[in-house]
Amino acid sequence: MNQHHNSRLYQSEVFRMACRQFDLAADAINLSSEVRGRTKYPRRAIAFALPVRRDDGRIQMFEGYRVQHSLATGPSKGGVRFQQDVTIGEVAALAMWMSWKCALAGLPFGGAKGGVVVDPRTLSPGELERLSRRYIQEIIPFVGPDIDIPAPDVGTNEQVMGWMADTYSNHVGHLEPAVVTGKPLAIGGSAGRREATGHGVAHLVHAHLQELGIPITEATVAIQGFGNVGGETALALAHLGARIVAISDYTGGIHNSGGIDVRKALEYTAYNKVLHDFGGGEPITNAQLLELDCTVLAPCALERVITEENAPRLRCRILAEGANGPTTNAADKILERRPEIEVIPDVLCNSGGVIVSYFEWIQNRQSYYWSREEVLEKLHRQLDQARDAVERQRRKMKFSRRLAALTLGIQRVADAKLARGLFP
Repeated sequence: MNQHHNSRLYQSEVFRMACRQFDLAADAINLSSEVRGRTKYPRRAIAFALPVRRDDGRIQMFEGYRVQHSLATGPSKGGVRFQQDVTIGEVAALAMWMSWKCALAGLPFGGAKGGVVVDPRTLSPGELERLSRRYIQEIIPFVGPDIDIPAPDVGTNEQVMGWMADTYSNHVGHLEPAVVTGKPLAIGGSAGRREATGHGVAHLVHAHLQELGIPITEATVAIQGFGNVGGETALALAHLGARIVAISDYTGGIHNSGGIDVRKALEYTAYNKVLHDFGGGEPITNAQLLELDCTVLAPCALERVITEENAPRLRCRILAEGANGPTTNAADKILERRPEIEVIPDVLCNSGGVIVSYFEWIQNRQSYYWSREEVLEKLHRQLDQARDAVERQRRKMKFSRRLAALTLGIQRVADAKLARGLFP
């Protein structure tokens, strides 16, 4: 199985994209054929049916997945998304990226990801709870604090994690908070976890602005996606003094060159669930937002939004990838020929979430909890270490920043495979 592009199981554009990235990185560091296939291919995938009773009494079937890409360095770790377009190929690609992300950040985890094919907006709170509990129930033999630790992702949140933790805990007979991260504080969540991903994006953006000699108070920011990551990124950058000039979600966006009141926008979406009709600026489309003239462009929604069509037209100085896989392989080639755009690649840029998930897991294991200040200070230290490693690799190997980040992550996973050898 050396050329896994033709995997029959994981047919999808996004999985082919993740494989293409891997191949480029593996070639760049001459990864031996002995360990190449083992490092690339997901360890296991679970697909299952989820019967859920709807409020009107009907039983509806949903399809669920969990892909565990690597268990070589410790338990696997990764979010669960509830989204109507989820495929097992997409979940496998996201699990792969999680492996490189965890390794790059120096965490003792491999990558995993999960998903359910559902639009959570069509479910009542009771239906959402039953689906969440059923999901974790189905994979109980394959999850646990030492095996695989789910977390929130697109379409899921703290409450969903609370239900999952409770379902698992009922099964083992005692509260086991370390089975999932991103939980409510009341049952072992970590201070700072909810804002961790966006906070990390903002921290790295600030560092890059300083390197470019651009004062953050003069920086303008456009953010695509106003969910947890986009919202917290906007909040953190506004707090640092940047001007947020555009935000969007799947219903469209708003542009205001004078700056958007991020708190107001967050209050509006908390109440209305969507940005549509928020006011506060001129309406724009998601496509228009990506091509705005701005200092920082942060795609924080779904993958593959920066393509060969719009990459030549980007007008930002920094592309901060809050989402996973927002830039296609073809767009990457174009951006490499545009040295005026600094790319902070996803495996580094949005790793704040999994870093603080790791802190949450540690706190659960030792039943000793840290303050928000301690959490964020440790987060900054870990992000800075990863960023420094990427910059060193980039200079030493003359790589793009993405290739530098991927090669570091992939090499660490491959080293662990080689150190462990092949069993039996």
